[in-house]
Amino acid sequence: MRNPSRTAALILLLSGLPLLAQWKTESYVLKGGWNAIYLHGAATHTTPAELFQSTTVSQVWRWNPNPNQIQFTESPAVPSESSSEWTIWNRDDLEEQKLSALVGQSAYLVFCDGAASTSSTVNILQRPLPPAATWLISGANFLGFPADTATKPVMTSYFASLPKATASPAKIYKYIGGDLGEFNPIQVPASSERIDRNTAYWFESAVVSDFTAPVEYEVPGTNGIAFGRTATYVTMGVMNRTSSAITLTLETEDSEPAPAGETGITGPVPLTYRTFNSTNNSYMETPVTGSFTVSVPANGRLDLQFGVDRSQMSDSSEALYASFLQITDSAGLSKVRMPMSAQIASSAGLWIGEVSVTHVGSTVPGSPGSTTTRPFPLRMIVHVDENGLARLLSQVFLGPLASGLTGVTTRESLLHPERKAEAMRLISSQMPLDRVISGSGSFAVGSSLDYQVDLAFDDPTNPFVHQYHPDHDNRDPNLLPLRAGGESYDITRNCTFSFTETPPDGGSISGWGTSVYGGTYSEVIRGLNKTTQNLTTSGTFNFRRLSEIADIAID
Repeated sequence: MRNPSRTAALILLLSGLPLLAQWKTESYVLKGGWNAIYLHGAATHTTPAELFQSTTVSQVWRWNPNPNQIQFTESPAVPSESSSEWTIWNRDDLEEQKLSALVGQSAYLVFCDGAASTSSTVNILQRPLPPAATWLISGANFLGFPADTATKPVMTSYFASLPKATASPAKIYKYIGGDLGEFNPIQVPASSERIDRNTAYWFESAVVSDFTAPVEYEVPGTNGIAFGRTATYVTMGVMNRTSSAITLTLETEDSEPAPAGETGITGPVPLTYRTFNSTNNSYMETPVTGSFTVSVPANGRLDLQFGVDRSQMSDSSEALYASFLQITDSAGLSKVRMPMSAQIASSAGLWIGEVSVTHVGSTVPGSPGSTTTRPFPLRMIVHVDENGLARLLSQVFLGPLASGLTGVTTRESLLHPERKAEAMRLISSQMPLDRVISGSGSFAVGSSLDYQVDLAFDDPTNPFVHQYHPDHDNRDPNLLPLRAGGESYDITRNCTFSFTETPPDGGSISGWGTSVYGGTYSEVIRGLNKTTQNLTTSGTFNFRRLSEIADIAID
């Protein structure tokens, strides 16, 4: 059976976050016919057509776990066009190219041209991800595992802490090349089958679990040990699922160069290992220059803290430091390549601000004070580029640009035309439409930013203008256009953001001055009053960073 039935489409939604990634090439030995591989990293930087253009690979089928799938009995289910559990790429059929990229921590069926007796090596550059898996109690599980490449542990040893995965009546299958049928895939005995980390296996097991390995790791997110621009330390939880104490060997590993179109890597993360000194009640940070070991008790947990020495990093706001922390266990069961990344501390990126207006000056003589009965919220959007230029925006899009890379733009037309659904759109409704305003000052603690927002008398967002009301359409009885001051007025807003070292309300906010900026806000409005008297408002504000992308596409 050379060609499985056609599948229904499942669009792979890729992350809208920038790929500040580290890279590693994995080699897959494939036979002619059907093989099963597991990607521990994502290869979303390119398409399957480009990835396999110089290989014998002609079809790739991605398994999409589905809790409503039909459980197989004698052999794994044959892919079906009526099943949403598969998304495929077929080099020879344009209608079967819904698989647009290879995501990480996923299993794939791969068809290679040629006889089953032939084999070839396919190299796939990918960005490794922290281990992750989901076992479903109903139906089959198509999974791969971060097994130690040197020992290739036996399945029963690897799954000793999850015996239901391999014990009868569980069945395990693997593909060995050739057509799909009685002899491919074959059922394998767990007592003798050694795990190949790059191979995907079918498990028919009544298990609900997130098991990935006898030793498992807990990190803040899919970026692993990611310090970003502001974090001083990251905690990695280690869980030993075995009944014996285990020793872990940890050592750093450099990343390969980034592929074309991705953020280049300046160097490895200058990592430190943090240990608590009870004598002086402080943390000691030891540079990680080689390997070191830690012991995790049987069925126990250990929290490891890592820091970053930013003094060893360049001053460029765009410089990316990325590498790996390679972790092996003394039982020879698992080998994990944990991604690490860091950037120089900088305010560059996209910031979403919330202004709370608490005071409005009254122009009525004898009016009692300026305090509002309750705060009035205003959303502000600011983008800071690598040179420190802070632009005030009416709207912004964060998502795939026409180049295919994730970016920031103020124009919908600059997004990738076929991937707009992946983009995030943010608007500031109190701003005039389509404005990109460069102010004066700097986005930094102790500094201020000043912006002038001009709203012409005939602007559609001017509060005096109403296109359906004859007294507010800026036209005379003969429908001739009027000048400013006839029915509506030019309005000018001067907005000032003054950044403070601490929250202005005297409270405490984690990350203030690094991941959160804020202070006092003031605004002077001209043109709302028929006299030359100005209106003044004031309050407080805070900005939180949504993206660290320093570039912005404006036109």
